[in-house]
Amino acid sequence: MLVLFFPFSIVAAQYNSTNYKVNETFFGTGGDLDNSSAHYTAKTTTGELAVGNISSPNFQAFAGFNTTNRIVLELNVVGGVFDLGVLDITQAHAASTTFTVRNYLSNGYTVQVVGATPTNSGHALANMGSAGPSSPGTEQFGINLASNNLSGVGPFGAVPAQLPDSTFGFGVADSPYNVSNSFKYVDGDTIAHSTKSTGITQYTLSMMANVSRRTAGGAYATSLYVRVVPTF
Repeated sequence: MLVLFFPFSIVAAQYNSTNYKVNETFFGTGGDLDNSSAHYTAKTTTGELAVGNISSPNFQAFAGFNTTNRIVLELNVVGGVFDLGVLDITQAHAASTTFTVRNYLSNGYTVQVVGATPTNSGHALANMGSAGPSSPGTEQFGINLASNNLSGVGPFGAVPAQLPDSTFGFGVADSPYNVSNSFKYVDGDTIAHSTKSTGITQYTLSMMANVSRRTAGGAYATSLYVRVVPTF
């Protein structure tokens, strides 16, 4: 599992003296991020009039007392070894895994997948340079972020899910990687993005492979990496 954080230092305007402190100045009554003593710490939202994200093509802001000025980009990948089984010319083989992305106080992010196609003794399975369907008997390697159902494989994959719901998460899969039963793989392609700060979006990455009669026998393997880049 891989978790990446990209913190940025930002100076927040504050008013203070030896007797008081006002942090993250607000309009309204009752809000205070830091109600604390030697025995407890609390955050209060009494008098909060509006919460949530406000945005346009030129700006975005977060309303509410319980906000933070820390910029965060978080990537969580369910990694591991994914066995596509013994490939043959009669049907496709596939496997899926998931990753989640969350970002705060940026203008969104882009997601890329990088790495070579599965390779054996110098021979790499042919990547699907343009989007298309599975074609058993044709050497292919492709991925998508969609719900699929292939003959001999059954259902696999899923569309992006917003956690806990669509009022918090805004990430989307990019075309053509968002089309069911259609696959593509180009090293470094952008496969998903968000155009604003977003809660958790869970993506399901599906990998599909086919071989031909001319594909060399042997064990094929590779390493693929998910890369997330913030946008500002």
